[in-house]
Amino acid sequence: MRFDDSLETVLSADMSTAFGAQSTWRQLVDLIGRGRAAASDAAIARLRLIRGDVPPMVRSASARGLVFASPPLPLVAVFAEDDLSIAAPVLRTARLSVAEWTSLLPRLSPAARSILRHRRDLPRAVHRALESFGSVDFVLHAPTEPEQAAAPPPQLHPQPAPGPEAAAEPVPPVEAAPDQPDAVADPVLVPPELPEAAPPIAPRSSFVSIAAVAAGLPVVAEALRRADHAAVPSAAPPPAAEVTAPIAFVRPPPPASPPETGPFQIAELVARIDAYQRQREETPSGPPRLEIQPELFATEPHQAESFRFETDANGIVRWIEGAARAPLIGLSFDLSPATQGAQVDGVVAGAFRRRAGFANARLVVDGHSDAAGQWRITGIPVFDRVSGRFTGYRGTARRPRADETAEPTRELRNPAADALRQLVHELRTPTNAIAGFAEMIESQMLGPVPAAYRAHAAAIRTQSSGLLTAIDDIDMAARIETHALDLRTGDVPVAPLLARILNDLAPLATLRGSSLEQHVCDESLTILGDDRAVERLVARLMATLVASGSAGERIGVAAARDDAAISIVFDRPRALAAYAEESLLTIDAEAEAEREGAPLLGTGFALRLARNLAAELRGSLTIGDKALTLRLPAASLAGMEQVSSN
Repeated sequence: MRFDDSLETVLSADMSTAFGAQSTWRQLVDLIGRGRAAASDAAIARLRLIRGDVPPMVRSASARGLVFASPPLPLVAVFAEDDLSIAAPVLRTARLSVAEWTSLLPRLSPAARSILRHRRDLPRAVHRALESFGSVDFVLHAPTEPEQAAAPPPQLHPQPAPGPEAAAEPVPPVEAAPDQPDAVADPVLVPPELPEAAPPIAPRSSFVSIAAVAAGLPVVAEALRRADHAAVPSAAPPPAAEVTAPIAFVRPPPPASPPETGPFQIAELVARIDAYQRQREETPSGPPRLEIQPELFATEPHQAESFRFETDANGIVRWIEGAARAPLIGLSFDLSPATQGAQVDGVVAGAFRRRAGFANARLVVDGHSDAAGQWRITGIPVFDRVSGRFTGYRGTARRPRADETAEPTRELRNPAADALRQLVHELRTPTNAIAGFAEMIESQMLGPVPAAYRAHAAAIRTQSSGLLTAIDDIDMAARIETHALDLRTGDVPVAPLLARILNDLAPLATLRGSSLEQHVCDESLTILGDDRAVERLVARLMATLVASGSAGERIGVAAARDDAAISIVFDRPRALAAYAEESLLTIDAEAEAEREGAPLLGTGFALRLARNLAAELRGSLTIGDKALTLRLPAASLAGMEQVSSN
């Protein structure tokens, strides 16, 4: 019986520092997100408590780390409360039940719900629940009073902006001179104000009418003011010769009803829309309307199953019957470089250049019409009976069967290998730190240390070195699996390479009680390949064989030229003689755990890695009964003359 106290250990850690908060955040998210610990109330509360102390970059990295996991509802809710850039990776890939999504949607922001609207893998019930938030997520709010005051209507003469006290005081009447009753004594331009006939209506629900929004625009406010002024009868204007100053427009009292006529059609239209909106909300008239709920009639969009087509002499589709015309009309059979729309494969393009027929060729149509998706098309060429000239194609299209596909096959990346590379990266940093501190203790850089502790530090440093070697092997295997191995071709001399590797493995051979020998027939042998990859391949292969050696055994390595390749032959230790080739590649680490100096990941893993790395270097590894043969490409000799091609 085992008891996992990982969660309690993390919750009891010190979070008073920034580093402690970040470490606790990463560990809690990893434990809960990958199902290694339950999403308890204490753990979720701790995440919300320390979220402010964790930088956004750390929270974003944790959210991206949950892409390949299945986080529970409480953890998804914690990330959904964060910024949209942090919550987006979790919301795009979270897999919850319908009941869990339904309970989470009301707590999401409109921007977060917009991310879920773009997902195509959610159940239909979740999409119906998202549609119920339409009036809340897509509402256009009317501008507030400060926003209206920030953009006043244009004035004829610049005037200083009145303060709040000046705006509240009434405008004094304008007095005329006694000798000029029709002229204005002091020309003053009164700032226009919003008419009382069209005030912003407080919405009774989340819907705001277009009239209320338009009434707050400066242009509409000026139009309403002039319409009100034109509707009020005034005295006859003075003669043009007697006007000596600009006229001060004094706002008349608001009319009781919207103006029926006026020179500004925008103001009249806005007033009518506003009156109709108020009348419909207050006293609805007419027969009751049938409220249709879209979710009751939600069906899948109809997809066309087949269609017929015709093209012209240039291979352009000109006629379609049985499917939507818009995405197909204009499609070229000559492999146009378009990146969107409808596209055909090379079979159609080759047949068009030869003016030949084609059958079951691929066609992919983008978009959301009934013609969108994958198709298999068949066409025959048509020629003019009189002149014999090619006039185009006539054909049909159908949907692919279950055993067919219209998309070209693409090599997909292995998500497990990518996750393994990320894990290797996370392990290498703390292992390097442990090895560094152990070396500092062993060398007494921090002060005097007793001999017993120095021995413990030396053991830790040795074990950390072996762990780093295993981490590098796992990283190499993951890079080979994901085709991310960066190889740079160069010349690698064989003799110095073998001498350097055997010198490094001499302590391990002494520990096993065996001896090493080297035989190189030609000192000028050179391998064509990446120097780091070649050295790692030979070193790991030789270290695996030396670790399997026994007392008094001789392990030799010989190199010779074999046509266009360099052959390196390794003697097979007696401990591995009992295994056949397939059995040798499957020896695990547990079978060799008791043997000192054995590979941390096992002999089988090391040999499989060496074989795969040899294949990446365009070589091969052959396992025989008495020896292992490694063949790698040979580099051209510098002094060799080239035969003339003239």
